[in-house]
Amino acid sequence: MEQIIIQITSGRGPVECCRVVARVQEKMMKQARQANIIIEVLENVKGDINGTLLSATLLAKGSNLSAFINEWQGTIQWIAQSPYRQFHKRKNWFAGVAVFDVKAQLQWNPKDVVLETCRASGPGGQHVNKVETAVRGTHQPSGLQVLAMDSRSQLQNKQLCLERLEAKFLTWQAGKLVSQQQSQWQEHNVLERGGAVKVINERL
Repeated sequence: MEQIIIQITSGRGPVECCRVVARVQEKMMKQARQANIIIEVLENVKGDINGTLLSATLLAKGSNLSAFINEWQGTIQWIAQSPYRQFHKRKNWFAGVAVFDVKAQLQWNPKDVVLETCRASGPGGQHVNKVETAVRGTHQPSGLQVLAMDSRSQLQNKQLCLERLEAKFLTWQAGKLVSQQQSQWQEHNVLERGGAVKVINERL
């Protein structure tokens, strides 16, 4: 199963471009589910107005991702009247979609995790304090840590710890890629407006 990280950004555009980011995310997630692609939101950076996003980072998993992503990767042009500025003449708004292959990045490997047991704190009486049921996991390559103490079962806490640490690792990895991509876009200051890969003529 292939895995890719998708980033959608307004490229420092106005609020309408932030609305485009939110709408593009909705459309991509709906299309992915119809194509039996597993897709989840890793991070959304909200804009100043409700319903807008400065950027969105998604994780997609599937057996044939190339056909899906080829339709979206690049500059998206959205043609619509501004929903925020009634008499604004401009009707062309842009968002950028970048794709990163997870294989090309640092891979998640449970063997890189060091698990340590410790005493759970909080309510639960003497039993909680005497038995080391809590589990702390450290992902050595990144230094990320997670503490799981939900269950009285050490085995269940180990499983929870690994699951949460993997999710945290993916978010951390995506954040690094986003920062790298954002700095490239900021060097260009604005998104490339020529040659949009997809043009959507629809109400924002």
